[in-house]
Amino acid sequence: MVESQPSKLLVAGSIPVSRSRIVLNAMSFEQAAIKIEKVEEFGQLQRAVEEALSQEKVESFLKRLHRSRIRIRDFDGILVRKTLEATLHRADLSAKDLYGSLTLSDQAQMREFYLSKLETVDVNLRHRFKTLYQYY
Repeated sequence: MVESQPSKLLVAGSIPVSRSRIVLNAMSFEQAAIKIEKVEEFGQLQRAVEEALSQEKVESFLKRLHRSRIRIRDFDGILVRKTLEATLHRADLSAKDLYGSLTLSDQAQMREFYLSKLETVDVNLRHRFKTLYQYY
């Protein structure tokens, strides 16, 4: 009868990666650039978001969201309730129509852009409108 010892990899609490070395300084993270397919439509919507969240207009934008009872991260609700229309410089298309005309990857990038712009809102304003920023 042959007995064998259990592998050190199977022993609870063992850390097999401690035997290997990873040089973190040599590796760097770089976000992959995804090409915007509908550049004109994306740019128009991007400008509307930038203007709505600009230092001069963000307070009125937050007040509109508060009156409409829309959470700040609910981008679809913002489009449906037409709260970006005040900063959209087009009469023929709504922000929802522009967003709908984008490809799925462009839509994802627009949502990501919007969420990243939310982080630039002044902390004092975020605190004043904390109910908009709540997750539930």
